[in-house]
Amino acid sequence: MNGIVRHMKLALTLLFSAAVQAGAQSQPAASPAATSSSTAAAVPAAPASNIPELPPADPKNFTAESPKPETVDAFLHQVWGYDPNRTWRVAGVQTTAAPGISRVTVWVLEKAPGAQIQQMVFLVTPDGNHAIEGFNIISFGAKPFAANRERFRSGAHGPYLGVANNDFEIVEFVDLQCPHCKVAQGIIDQLAKDFPKAHIAVELFPIVNIHPSAYKAAKYAVCSQKTSNEAFFKYIREVFETQEGLTPTTDDALLKAAATRAGLDGGALATCANSQAARDEVDAQMRLAVSAGVEQTPVLAVNGRVLPEFNSIPYDQLKSIAQYQATLDGVDSGATAETLAPAKAQLELKNLPK
Repeated sequence: MNGIVRHMKLALTLLFSAAVQAGAQSQPAASPAATSSSTAAAVPAAPASNIPELPPADPKNFTAESPKPETVDAFLHQVWGYDPNRTWRVAGVQTTAAPGISRVTVWVLEKAPGAQIQQMVFLVTPDGNHAIEGFNIISFGAKPFAANRERFRSGAHGPYLGVANNDFEIVEFVDLQCPHCKVAQGIIDQLAKDFPKAHIAVELFPIVNIHPSAYKAAKYAVCSQKTSNEAFFKYIREVFETQEGLTPTTDDALLKAAATRAGLDGGALATCANSQAARDEVDAQMRLAVSAGVEQTPVLAVNGRVLPEFNSIPYDQLKSIAQYQATLDGVDSGATAETLAPAKAQLELKNLPK
């Protein structure tokens, strides 16, 4: 799988999954209006030893009034700008048979010898606020993450690591019965070290249709927060340790035992978890997740930029995305040049003679 396709499929991290057409070739497809002969305009092949360039866009492929090519470019700058090895060109913005819905075509290229131009196509809704690719509906515009950023800044009240100020806010949505969430906690710990000015909040999002004990575990967790942030994090780590044993018949005993190991009163936590207040708190956190389009766990949101399956993103890339978002928003992440360096470079820096 070529690098661009891999990035797109990885991603919903890049906001689209499978966004590059499966049949993309080194020749970008022309617009529907320009393909009556079903023959795409050829792009001159570049020698394998040279880095190819994107061809100019054909003005005939811009038939829709909205979105403006500048808006599409600004959107892609927000989505992809963290990667200096990727370049793109808006190749067309066209009307469709559906009133007000525009078809956007983008050519994408990795800056590497012999790289092939890929084509990505998505639709933009009449209001200009959403893009549709496959089954994915995501925010669109020159600042696509701004609404989510404000949503989380005002609504993410969960326990947190790092600083109290949430100018640079990383929100993790977690299901305590999700094995991938358990593995992802090491990433969260590393992010807290690498971005010392980050506010890393945890919001509970139990996926009850596949994890029948997750909702109860979440209720216990919000009750542990009443003691302190530190108690919450100790408690959820203990729950993760025995999560594979959670069932509707064992969960009370295992959750109480986790409380004891975390230094909490398991009986008191159980009583609290049975309260309406605990249910209301968990439900509020779930509504926050749904309002932002979160459908799975683990999910990370960096200043509103939602990254599903962030545990599958190479950590160097995750750091780059986080720092890029901080830079876009004009906030200080606290990261240093050393911590932002690729892992190998970090190792080499540490081994330099003093």
